[in-house]
Amino acid sequence: MLVEEPQAAVALGEPSGAEPRRSGGEIATAFESALYAVRCAQQVVEAFLHYNARFRAITRRAPDRFAARDWRASQQDAVERIDLYDKSVRETTKALELTLQQDVRRRQLWIEVKRHFANLIDGLPDSEFCKTFFSSVTRQLFGTIGAASDIEFIAADLDPLASVHDRTVTRSYARSGTLPALIQQLLTDRAIGAPWRDIERCARASALAVERYLSAQGGRRDIEGIEIIDAVFYQHTRAYLVGRIACGGGSVPVALALRNSEAGVMVDATMLDEDQLSILFGIARSYFHVDLERVAETVAFLKELMPRKPAGEIFTVLGRAKQGKTERYRSLMRHLMSSQDEFVHAPGERGLVMICFTLPSFDVVFKVIREHIPAVKEVWRKEVMAKYSFVFRHDRAGRLIDAQEFRRLRFPVDRFAAPLLQDLLAEAGDSVHLDGEDVIFDHLYIERRLIPLNLYLRSAQDPEAVRTLLDYGQAIRDLALTNVFPGDLLLKNFGVTRHGRVIFYDYDELCRVTDCSFRDVPTASCDEDEMSAEPWFYVGDKDVFPETFANFLGMAGAQRAAFLQAHQDLFEPGFWRRTQQRLNAGEILEVLPYAPADA
Repeated sequence: MLVEEPQAAVALGEPSGAEPRRSGGEIATAFESALYAVRCAQQVVEAFLHYNARFRAITRRAPDRFAARDWRASQQDAVERIDLYDKSVRETTKALELTLQQDVRRRQLWIEVKRHFANLIDGLPDSEFCKTFFSSVTRQLFGTIGAASDIEFIAADLDPLASVHDRTVTRSYARSGTLPALIQQLLTDRAIGAPWRDIERCARASALAVERYLSAQGGRRDIEGIEIIDAVFYQHTRAYLVGRIACGGGSVPVALALRNSEAGVMVDATMLDEDQLSILFGIARSYFHVDLERVAETVAFLKELMPRKPAGEIFTVLGRAKQGKTERYRSLMRHLMSSQDEFVHAPGERGLVMICFTLPSFDVVFKVIREHIPAVKEVWRKEVMAKYSFVFRHDRAGRLIDAQEFRRLRFPVDRFAAPLLQDLLAEAGDSVHLDGEDVIFDHLYIERRLIPLNLYLRSAQDPEAVRTLLDYGQAIRDLALTNVFPGDLLLKNFGVTRHGRVIFYDYDELCRVTDCSFRDVPTASCDEDEMSAEPWFYVGDKDVFPETFANFLGMAGAQRAAFLQAHQDLFEPGFWRRTQQRLNAGEILEVLPYAPADA
């Protein structure tokens, strides 16, 4: 990442040494015009450096939060950092408006600014981040629809991994003695700001986990060394060391999960293989706080450990959410140029709030809010957007999918199946419209495509169906522990990942557990009340009756019996009220991406 320059993190007013403001007609010579554009470009570079310095300053708080076990402050840092990018773009555009005045939206000026900006950042590490920031500024200034190659860097051409050639983000440990000694050495080298709790025992336990895993994978494989990313990954209450073990001519991904207790830091789990790391760096988990000098090189290394995970998702989970969006858009545009299939309605039941569609050959789903939401939903467009914003800032704990918000996108109209296009124009006309040969989306969300749980269960064999239903129950439980109540527990609102994990993705009725009133169903006073299709008692807006959940889950037979045996307490108001009490008391209720070593 760019080196911090304190001199650059100044107020974003008049560029240093700038001449008095002037209009386009007052710029007398080509030299003056070029100088004017250079100074504007420098102002945007300084704005990015200022943003990046603040981003890294927040990130660098993570070791102190971990050492002090200050998880509440860690959560506050996460929200502050998430909000920082849009805040910085707004600050920059406002400063440019003050600096340039009537010139601020003069297109010819920005064509020149873009050219000089590219020269100023040439050769800098992660220069694609700078270009993305520049494009965010011009898109906000001009309200660009689709892409404008003259005044922004086109996402389809921005490959943040193209310039990665060196491997300077890792540290290698060659084995010269025992495996426990090797692991102890790499643990000792990490500055985590807190004392270890029996580091020798931690190293032995981790070594044993590695040896057992390798043995289960097909016999003895000599371990030659370990290559570890030279940074600590912090995520909520845990810290992680991530790398790979060289053995038998190949390698095995590894992540050591560190827990800080009152007795000191210990290795809580040794995570091995691609699937375990993919869950840790998953689309439903909150972003890591890890201070990296060269983000793209780290992403390239992580891609080697998890080749099936898109680079955009790795950028996002490292906290570079805007770059993750740019990478997803770049991948989509390149895929459109090399494919021929049409956008169609996504599999599953028709949504009352969202129109969901997909490109079958591309692994995402698009969501557009309907212009007229049926009254039965009792929710408004602004409320839906607020719920998605809440999820973006909340601890997702592996159970809430990361939905990326996009504005003013342009797609070829001939790539849309007729029934879908008709539905979009008729039901979402406030945010979808035609412009010549293109469809313009003023607003939509893009998520990784999952298999809807209700569809998954139709084809799953019984043992796998039961396992997935049990994880569905665990998902509801995990959400509750992070102060989220889904609102609508129907199976169609949950999806299944390629790892078989159940994730919630329908947010229009989502709310905080602490905002609900979990009530017992009153006893019926007569047979007529008992048989009534409508409640015979008062139901407030925030009232929830857990005893009625089972009526809507659509389970039967062995599946229902297994679910009730494992998750009976989810149907009891007492579970929810106890969870409320713990949350209101400020207790941190952990949801981990692994089974602890002591479990």
